[in-house]
Amino acid sequence: MKVLNSIKERLTSALAILILMAAVVLCNARFPAALNIVIAMISVMAVWEITAALQMTRQIALMVPSMILAAVLPFLTGLFAQGMGLFIYTVVLFSAMILYHSVITFREVAIIYSMSLLIPTALQALVLLRDFGSSHGMFHVIVAIFSAWVADAGAYIFGSLFGKHKLCPNISPKKTVEGAIGGIVADILIMLLFGLIFQDFYWNKTVHVNFFVLAAIGLFGALLSMLGDLSFSIIKRSCHIKDFSELIPGHGGILDRFDSVIFVAPFVCLFVRIFPMVYA
Repeated sequence: MKVLNSIKERLTSALAILILMAAVVLCNARFPAALNIVIAMISVMAVWEITAALQMTRQIALMVPSMILAAVLPFLTGLFAQGMGLFIYTVVLFSAMILYHSVITFREVAIIYSMSLLIPTALQALVLLRDFGSSHGMFHVIVAIFSAWVADAGAYIFGSLFGKHKLCPNISPKKTVEGAIGGIVADILIMLLFGLIFQDFYWNKTVHVNFFVLAAIGLFGALLSMLGDLSFSIIKRSCHIKDFSELIPGHGGILDRFDSVIFVAPFVCLFVRIFPMVYA
């Protein structure tokens, strides 16, 4: 009964996330800022979770500018604006270290600084993908997000059914080699399926999808998804916590759901600029 309740809880939360994503996709034509707003909210909550896990939320002089950066960065899509935002944040954070050197250590600054740069800039790649893809931009975003999530779900399912050999027992005891292979295969197949659906059901079938690019995104996206998951698993183990929060029932916190996206989204953003995924 406990297992069934857990699965039901996970599925309910997953459905809520999918509904939110669908709303953002459908609103994109008339209200494109919806994606920026959602990414900003996710970034703020993720930065809060990582600092809370590290027990640094009381350092107000570091937390406030970090939260502001996380909220603002998804709207700074221009190279100059983004550069200025990061520069101002850097100046403010290190000025705070100097002003409050008696209570703020360089270790705290280094940790918050690195996490506040990594998380919002990585998630901002989803906005850049949308803008780069023009009228097909939201398809790029969907591919980037689901490339991370499908690999995670595939690894969980295949690992539960066939897992025998531990992948990284000292980091994440439940992950298996069989699960990892299953996640890669599932990711490639689902990316190809996404491409087929998008190409066949797009208006008047006026677009063509590069299935080789989608297969490559499925392969490397799955590998990067595992890298992100394992990286944040190490952080959780070092903080002696199971999840970053209980915000998403059955899944944990925002970071527990988006840790893999943080690694996959920038890769997809870079990859499709070199190898176009959709063409007329």
